[in-house]
Amino acid sequence: MFRFICIITFLFLFLVCSIPLFFIEWVVGKFNRHAKDISSLRIVQWAFGVIIRMTGVELTVIGEENVPDEPVLFIGNHRSYFDIVITYARCKRLTGYVSKKEMESFPLLSIWMKYLYCLFLDRENARAGLKTILTAIEYVKNGVSICIFPEGTRNDGEELSMLDFKDGAFKIATKTGCAIVPISINNMADMFEAHLPRVKKTHVVIEYGQPIYPDKLDKDTKKHIGNYVKNIIQETINKNAALV
Repeated sequence: MFRFICIITFLFLFLVCSIPLFFIEWVVGKFNRHAKDISSLRIVQWAFGVIIRMTGVELTVIGEENVPDEPVLFIGNHRSYFDIVITYARCKRLTGYVSKKEMESFPLLSIWMKYLYCLFLDRENARAGLKTILTAIEYVKNGVSICIFPEGTRNDGEELSMLDFKDGAFKIATKTGCAIVPISINNMADMFEAHLPRVKKTHVVIEYGQPIYPDKLDKDTKKHIGNYVKNIIQETINKNAALV
């Protein structure tokens, strides 16, 4: 419980102290958009790094060298709110995350998210959802990576289970030709969701898979690319279960 209180307190203080930073970042962006993007990225990564240290997590990261130095589509399994915190802190390039629409109503936090090219997906509105995907496609074309958890929601089932992937997410890669980088996450729910509200010191394994270029897949595999990527992640989390 102590860790949880510390994290909530730090997050509150960070967001309050962000108010003058928003203005500074806005001014910087008027003169140099790239400088503003990078500084916003590093500020949020610093904050996430503090939160990660507060959790006491023991982190094993495999295959980070597989991530190419170009805009990509990160695809991961989704077990915890901390999936975003830990993976975002490791992004070397500007990366926007696709989040549920409800996150847009969070004051101050949503401003950082918008600064960092995060998108808000309305899961109940197909037209709005398509517009979000089209915006993500434009971001990738302009050099911004995108991360999405295509299960569509946080999976609270058994540790090695996965929900079906939503195919729409993969249009970001098939329409741009960018690489898909699978992110396989083990044991993240044991940090928090398995025993709310206690944050538990635990061992988490994250593996970045080999990049998958849709244009290099055969026609049938490309047609079922969601299942193809899901199977890769499923095989990886099954393999890495022995490490936690």
